[in-house]
Amino acid sequence: MKLLFTAFGIIAITMGLSAQETQKDSLVGKKIALDEVFVSAIRATKESPVTFTNLTKEDLKPRNLGQDMPILLNFMPAVVTTSDAGAGVGYTGIRVRGSDATRVNVTINGIPYNDSESHGTFWVNMPDFASSTESLQLQRGVGTSTNGAGAFGASLNIATDGIS
Repeated sequence: MKLLFTAFGIIAITMGLSAQETQKDSLVGKKIALDEVFVSAIRATKESPVTFTNLTKEDLKPRNLGQDMPILLNFMPAVVTTSDAGAGVGYTGIRVRGSDATRVNVTINGIPYNDSESHGTFWVNMPDFASSTESLQLQRGVGTSTNGAGAFGASLNIATDGIS
């Protein structure tokens, strides 16, 4: 029994030592350029049975004073915005057609931005995001969202500037 225990101990130690051997990385010192990946969101068109508003970078530029995105959208139909500090920066919120911010689906370059637990959007984490926005579309109502039932208030699709 002692001989068997000793044999298994030696095998375990040698297996552990051989498992820790590493191989040299073959990509060290090589530069690999990856192609740009374009992720797009589903946007409504004139033929879509959805009420929407499109804004371009030129539309946002005269209104952009460094405030959060909801404050810049306050002039749109059926949109009401709030700001805890009153200055339009920090903890801001948006309501569309009376639905609170947890019912507004926000996508940035097609990627959902809403919090996964509360479905809210924390604009405080994105200061002056409008200066990096190429275009946006606000779809009032259910819209063309593919991100579930949480978007029955509105869908805000934001496309950022390309890679420069």
